[in-house]
Amino acid sequence: MQAGLGGGAALAAGLPLAAPALAQGAGGNRRVLKAVMHATLGVVDPYATTAYITRNHGYLVYDTLFAMDAQMRPQPQMVQDWTRSEDGLTYTFRLREGLKFHDGAPVTSADCVASLSRWWRRDLMGTRLMNATASLEPVDDRSFRLVLKHPYGLVLETLGKPGGPVPFILPKRLVDIPADQRITEVVGSGPFRFVASEYRSGDRVVYERFSDYRPRSEPASGLAGGKVVHFDRVEWLEIADQQTAANALATGEVQVMENVGPDQMLLLRRNRQVVMRPRGIGNSLLMRLNWAQAPFNNKKVRQAVMMAVNQADYLAAQIGDDSLSRECHAFFTCDSPYATEVGAVLKPDFAAAQRLLKESGYNNEKVVILHPADLASGSALAPVTEQLLKKLGMNVQVDSMDWNSLLARRNKPDPVEQGGWSIAWGIWSDLDLMSPIINLNVDGRGRRGYIGWAESAEMERLRDAFALEPDQAKQMQLVEQMQRIAFDEVFAIPLGSYKVITGHVASLRDVVAEQVLVFWNMKIA
Repeated sequence: MQAGLGGGAALAAGLPLAAPALAQGAGGNRRVLKAVMHATLGVVDPYATTAYITRNHGYLVYDTLFAMDAQMRPQPQMVQDWTRSEDGLTYTFRLREGLKFHDGAPVTSADCVASLSRWWRRDLMGTRLMNATASLEPVDDRSFRLVLKHPYGLVLETLGKPGGPVPFILPKRLVDIPADQRITEVVGSGPFRFVASEYRSGDRVVYERFSDYRPRSEPASGLAGGKVVHFDRVEWLEIADQQTAANALATGEVQVMENVGPDQMLLLRRNRQVVMRPRGIGNSLLMRLNWAQAPFNNKKVRQAVMMAVNQADYLAAQIGDDSLSRECHAFFTCDSPYATEVGAVLKPDFAAAQRLLKESGYNNEKVVILHPADLASGSALAPVTEQLLKKLGMNVQVDSMDWNSLLARRNKPDPVEQGGWSIAWGIWSDLDLMSPIINLNVDGRGRRGYIGWAESAEMERLRDAFALEPDQAKQMQLVEQMQRIAFDEVFAIPLGSYKVITGHVASLRDVVAEQVLVFWNMKIA
């Protein structure tokens, strides 16, 4: 969907019109695209975090065996063709010919097996495929075989999983390191090469077109199809101040702004040189409570906070535009085929919240709220929560930090006195919430699971049953049971959802941003 919003704000403000995306390089004129992304890239290991900025980085540098098209159907990407045995247990995949890594080495089946073997231990959906797998091994340099223990209907959907950690394919030499170490060298086989010598976290990230990349012949669709690159260089300029970023887009200093907030839309919506593009998939806000430490190891304390939360307050503070946001009380998003309000607290009840907190025996334990001060899409969440919990009678401390520091700290299950935390945030693409198989907010594996470390053997039993259930009506029954548990135990607290708007200069054509903003296909008219 594309909508040019007319007017003359840039001229009225004395700003020049958008300039073409051409820059002078050492080899003459080179097409350079400059973009402002939603966050600073701090983690380059594509398997180490669910952070969307790392995922977005991954889609430039790496490639995947399968990818989801605009209709959310898995399509072959690095795979040329594949077969499945009659009993549904054996999948054989053959890679496209001529695939190369950025260091010149050919992509082999051994790289694929090693990458999947490292990835699926770190991903919720991948772990389910791993547990259903009897063997995964190369057949020859271009082919590998996956043999299942029992029929599993989500093999291709798992290999084409779009959300982080994404099953990107890396060289075997990079993934064959100890499990507790991060991958720091960035070498993929994707359409762009990461320029490590120019990487400055907090300043810019630079990519150059990989001349040996061979795109597929199909048209680009979603994250699938031909990744045809029309720019020699892509620069992510890490501009923390969103108004400064919007000004840069308005004047043509940058050509793309990944996420345009409501305040910035006031500047841009009347500028004929800028196109505002609603993304096909929205975002949801969730509060994560730390079950591993007091006070949220106490179910009634968790329930008290959930009972007090008013989604309207969070949406007003964080989004501030009713046309972009809506309350949503479905754990799997209101646009999912599994949307339901079963078990949800539809209206806040502050008096009931106070009673629950008193019944819980809460003993003034400190609640440490992590505040991502530099992340525009989440900067209002902690202040709203601080005010709410203080009113509820809790002992609150807000720790402000940059987003990458928050991502690192929220992995710690330690007590708050030892650098731990009580409340953190999930700012999710609905793409990653629509099914119990991929939604990390219903992960019930405790200390082995997602941050917050919610634990429920019954939740895990239901999710296993869902993965194996072919009947849609029975799937929905399982979803309702899961959601009742999620709300009763307070796995997370939904705070509402909102539309995501990408802005780009009007001369930029064929922008693919239905699911994730990607940098292939787009070109200057």
